Amino acid sequence: MASFRFALVVAVYLLCSGHAAEGLGANWGTRASHPLPGRIVVQLLKDNGFDKVKLFEPDDDALRSLGNSGIQVMVGVPNELLAPLASNVQFAINWVMQNVSTYISKYGVDIRYVAVGNEPFLKTYQQTYQSTTFPALKNVQAALIKAGLGRQVKATVPLNADVYQSSDNNLPSTGDFRPDIHALMLSIIKFLSDNDAPLTINIYPYLSLYADPNFPIDFAFFSGTGQPLVDGPIAYTNVFDANFDTLVSALEKNGFPSIPVIVGEVGWPTDGERNANSNYARRFNQGLIDRIIRGQGTPKRSTLPDIYIFGLIDEDVKSVAPGNFERHWGVFKYDGTLKYPLNVGNGRSLVPAKGVRYLSKQWCVMSPEASPQDPNFAAEISKACTYADCTSLGAGSSCGNLDVKGNASYAFNSFFQMQNQMREACQFSGLSMITTTDPSQDSCRFEIMIDLGKHEKASRRSPPTSSSSSSPSYGGGRGGNRVMRIIAVVAVLCLMWINYNCGCY
Repeated sequence: MASFRFALVVAVYLLCSGHAAEGLGANWGTRASHPLPGRIVVQLLKDNGFDKVKLFEPDDDALRSLGNSGIQVMVGVPNELLAPLASNVQFAINWVMQNVSTYISKYGVDIRYVAVGNEPFLKTYQQTYQSTTFPALKNVQAALIKAGLGRQVKATVPLNADVYQSSDNNLPSTGDFRPDIHALMLSIIKFLSDNDAPLTINIYPYLSLYADPNFPIDFAFFSGTGQPLVDGPIAYTNVFDANFDTLVSALEKNGFPSIPVIVGEVGWPTDGERNANSNYARRFNQGLIDRIIRGQGTPKRSTLPDIYIFGLIDEDVKSVAPGNFERHWGVFKYDGTLKYPLNVGNGRSLVPAKGVRYLSKQWCVMSPEASPQDPNFAAEISKACTYADCTSLGAGSSCGNLDVKGNASYAFNSFFQMQNQMREACQFSGLSMITTTDPSQDSCRFEIMIDLGKHEKASRRSPPTSSSSSSPSYGGGRGGNRVMRIIAVVAVLCLMWINYNCGCY
């Protein structure tokens, strides 16, 4: 009995002490041909300690699955809705009722923010959304107030870091907002401040490296090994701190020194370009999570902002206009499996998604008898890559070292899997065949797609009732009840431990 009490005390200590990442958020994008069911993604978030999630649009499956999950939600408004939201307050009222109020009241979703648009002032948009973003923001906030959610839910605008700049040798202390949107930015920030809402900024050290081949690579990470950027008394050792403090300087310069800031997106892709790889992604994201665990802010703002890692899961039908890496930002692969290990605090590592179901173990590849000299060869590969994801085939990518037949096989298989392995989807003018031998090579994986049909059937099953004879025992056989009692005791003692240490008694 004494040994049991000792083991119980040890268990309480292990459960209740130590440090884990707090305030860890993720961007959950849904531009996937075979998306994971929402219930699996929510469990993946919970299993890995993510307590905040940002959605780019009000996806019904995602929002329902987030109900009563304990995860805080930022739900996004697509840019294409900015114009109708700006011109018609009733449109905003209806949008809030359908996509915010309903999910809060009916499903128990903990929505905290509405993200009005996504980086609407990007220079590449050529002023498309400059006249509609602020009116849309005001109408959404008014709609939230009308719905009785003005205190609970705040409207914000996720902006790219290109809305501000430094005027002298990239020194953060010289930061200010872009001249072309300076007045507009101040109007938006004042409105956010008046409504106790945060400013949301997306920061991408990877894109600094992608855009400039001479960018000092060590400065993109948090290791502190690169040449520092000296700005008065501050020596910046990474671009994230320098970028964020450029924003802080711009806010201070324009009379908003204390408005809260959320980092809406920050991360590193793993494929599609030579600097987009798992080693760099792990290095960057581990450094970022370590800072979150420590609660470390930047030189000008010591308080850690809320941070949403971009992204949670790869999206194989996302636009690749900015680059092939756009489909590979996920910390997890398309199916929720691990790309690389990450320590998320308290000795815990990332764990993969549970309950994922796949199509059969078969692949579509180039037939041994087929020849690249076939007159249909180039056209068939082009057709496959038009409708499937071939972004891993580029130079410096995970499949960039395949030979010409390997490239064809990868393209054919991507199309075959995208089409749910239908036999007619592996008919490329007699150049292809179906095989049960995995054609993957080294770092190049020939994936098998998620079986959406099986997931649909599984999600419709009714869970067993408490009186069912098939109810799980949570511990195996007759010992299950004893294990549950022990867990309950540990949980109570854990709460006592927490209350004692925080002075709650």
